[in-house]
Parts: sequence; C-alpha cells; structure tokens
Amino acid sequence: MARYFNTAGPCKPALHYMLPPERRVPAVRGLVDQHLYLVLHAPRQVGKTTALRTLAHALTREGGYVAVLVSMEVGAAFPDDIGAAESAVLDAWTRTAGAQLPPEFAPPP
Repeated sequence: MARYFNTAGPCKPALHYMLPPERRVPAVRGLVDQHLYLVLHAPRQVGKTTALRTLAHALTREGGYVAVLVSMEVGAAFPDDIGAAESAVLDAWTRTAGAQLPPEFAPPP
C-alpha cells in the first residue's frame, strides 16, 4: 500500500507522509528532563498526538523513563460525576499502558 497524507488520527510513518515528530516540539524533551509539567495546545490535525506518542516511545526505549500517552477525553463523558470520570481515565490508562509498554513495565491487571 502506498503512503498517503493522513487527516484523521495519529500518523504512522510506514503508512503516512509526515514530518519527523521529534523536531516539531523540541522544547518538550527539555521540560521532561527537568521534571516539569507541560501543556501542548495547538489546533486540530497538526500532530500533537503523533509527536507526544513518538516522545513517549523514545523515552521508554532509552531507558531513563517509562512513558505512556493517555487521553483524558474519556472523562468528558461524565461532566457531573468526578468519580466516574476518574475511573474512566484510570481504566484508559491501564489499557493504554498495557498496549504501549514492554511487558515488564505494564501495570498489573
């Protein structure tokens, strides 16, 4: 299958034309290394998820961190129930971590 321009969801280098994600957010790595918080805010479809997912994989692969990208969007379904929102986010984290991390770093069931 030939590569194409993706306009929906995270990009995959084998399938999609894309710019190297690491170079799109160069300051983020320094913030992580300084143990600081960050917010990545940008318009839709500019590569936020792809860049952060790439960073998470690189951080874990290098061995200094164990990193997982988790979306908080699942909690939006519960605007009036903080406990349900928290449970939804934690469940998403567990599923995502199990899928993204090497087995030795995956959270227990």
